[in-house]
Amino acid sequence: PAVLWDRVTLTCQGSGTAGATTWYKDGQRWGQNRRDRFTVTESGTYTCDRSSSGLSPAITVLNDQLVLQVPALTLLEGDMVTLRC
Repeated sequence: PAVLWDRVTLTCQGSGTAGATTWYKDGQRWGQNRRDRFTVTESGTYTCDRSSSGLSPAITVLNDQLVLQVPALTLLEGDMVTLRC
């Protein structure tokens, strides 16, 4: 997951104009934003939608005191990995 203290900016890319972007936070329409990008100020699970591209995969942004971060890749035994805490 991403963490707020890293200053997370979400960007919605796809077909159509930026003004046609609809954002969702925790499954609910996020009415305050119609731009194609914004800096997250609240924890939650975000997705974006453009009518010609469809709904994006979700990203979770946390504001916890301690978060273990790992790469968003499939890891196999023996792979080198850097953990952030």
